[in-house]
Amino acid sequence: MLAVIELGWNQFIVRKGDVIDVKKLVAFQGKKTGSTEALLIADEEGKEVKIGAPVVEGSKVSFKILDESFKWEKVRVFKMKAKKRYTRNRGFRPTLTKIEITTIK
Repeated sequence: MLAVIELGWNQFIVRKGDVIDVKKLVAFQGKKTGSTEALLIADEEGKEVKIGAPVVEGSKVSFKILDESFKWEKVRVFKMKAKKRYTRNRGFRPTLTKIEITTIK
């Protein structure tokens, strides 16, 4: 069974037992578990597919929060304009949440 869920303005294809990194979930901060609705649910062979408009009615994808806020590796942002002696070098480390999918209904 697989599902397409939306967390942190991003969509993910998940299966039971998957561990994924999503943008920091402020709504679930301080909690150990959470759940969301699925946009699409399908079996592994793809014979039975339920597509929502926008979500599948009665669907529920539960997850367990493993690490609430950790930082990803640094992303370098470098800007330069040729022949103008203009350079800017900045770094950015996004804060993420690590979750594990427990059930898909």
